[in-house]
Amino acid sequence: MSYKLLTAALILFLVTGIGPDVRAQASEDSAFLRRLADVILTDGKAYEDLRVLTKTVGPRLSGSAGYYKAEAWGQKAFQAANADKVWLQECMVPHWVRGGRDSASFEVPSGAGTVSRASGRHGLDILALGNSVGTGPKGITAPVVLIHSFEELQQRKDEVKGKIVFYNYPFNPTFVETFRSYGDAVRYRVFGPSQAAKYGALAVLVRSMSHSVDNNPHTGALVYNDSFPKIPAAAVGLQDADKLAAAIGHGGEVRVFLRTPAHMLADTAAHNVIGEIRGSLSPEEYITVGGHLDSWDPAEGAMDDGTGCVQSIEVLRAFKAMGYTPKHTIRAVLFANEENGGRGGDKYMEEAKAKGERHLFALESDAGGFTPRSFSMGVSDTQLAAIQPWLKLLRPYGVYEFAKGGGGADVDPMQKLGVAVGELRPDSQRYFDYHHSRKDVLEVVNKREMELGAFNMAALIYLVDKYGWEGGL
Repeated sequence: MSYKLLTAALILFLVTGIGPDVRAQASEDSAFLRRLADVILTDGKAYEDLRVLTKTVGPRLSGSAGYYKAEAWGQKAFQAANADKVWLQECMVPHWVRGGRDSASFEVPSGAGTVSRASGRHGLDILALGNSVGTGPKGITAPVVLIHSFEELQQRKDEVKGKIVFYNYPFNPTFVETFRSYGDAVRYRVFGPSQAAKYGALAVLVRSMSHSVDNNPHTGALVYNDSFPKIPAAAVGLQDADKLAAAIGHGGEVRVFLRTPAHMLADTAAHNVIGEIRGSLSPEEYITVGGHLDSWDPAEGAMDDGTGCVQSIEVLRAFKAMGYTPKHTIRAVLFANEENGGRGGDKYMEEAKAKGERHLFALESDAGGFTPRSFSMGVSDTQLAAIQPWLKLLRPYGVYEFAKGGGGADVDPMQKLGVAVGELRPDSQRYFDYHHSRKDVLEVVNKREMELGAFNMAALIYLVDKYGWEGGL
């Protein structure tokens, strides 16, 4: 190198902190990602995969006929994506059955009506919570107690025996990140039934976990505490929750009728569906990307989590379409039973541990198919700092942040093995309009937004595969 060129390179490094080799590498990576984006954004298969999954398979609750149809769909989708290997990984899953139509109503005594509280019977749009026991065919009719928090439940515990507890805890509108609102409110769905049963309640109603303004109830799993009786529980649509709360607020006894045929059967066998591309340099080291294949039963499970499944398949397909051979083996996993048990994620971790597999990274998409914004990363502070330069490559495609956090529910168990985990975090504002409700259908998914998410997942995996956690460009 001439003196002038050497001087120019030194000045460039001192001013920008970037040497010529680094700039050349960044340019090479940028060009690769542009080609990868072209493959996904112009010839992507993810949306068509999602159409087939949602419209020909539909709801996919663990243990249901729909779930086994989805397993067959997943194997075919991986084969069409030219995965090097496709297989099923068995795990035992809960087999909860809704069993028919859920119904509920509340009654205001005759003569107690006002302009804002008409006497008579008023229907409630509900869905039994996952894993809930049923009421029996005659249902349950009892006075209702309005509860706003566990602290209030404790204070009023003597009023609860023989009654139906109604938890009316809304999403906190001050949280811009709506998953914070969900995390704050979901404790009443998950633990509320057992907390009420502790004091003798007969059943529980829970305000749906949503910011939405419609009246669609949002189901989801509860977890019983075996120290207390198992009592029926159901989610109520937001408009009906407001009506019920208003009726109770006017004083006097309001009685609720609740009937649900839900019941739990014996555990049954299901499978994670796995496809992989074999690594060229370190094939016994693994990078995982995935979403969960099961869904709740009221709708098609498009956002939760059909999008995560097809995005993960698209990562493999796009690499194959480009002729890219990774250094490490890349696996895409369609996890079983995320919604009401987490058995698929646990099984994947347990088998990796039993086989002594070395995993570098596990990435999940389970926050909807909206415009990508960031990645939540369960990594060390040193690792997080090392990969910050990668953001310059991802910002043109919508991702602006690597935030300290964790992965999704299916990959988080891998942290027990010391594996770095992550999750795609799209824009969250509309996710809980659809989550666990009858509105979660293909038509609410924007093809372009979902494809951008798939690209960013593939881009991050490419960078981890190439550089590891030392970062650099």
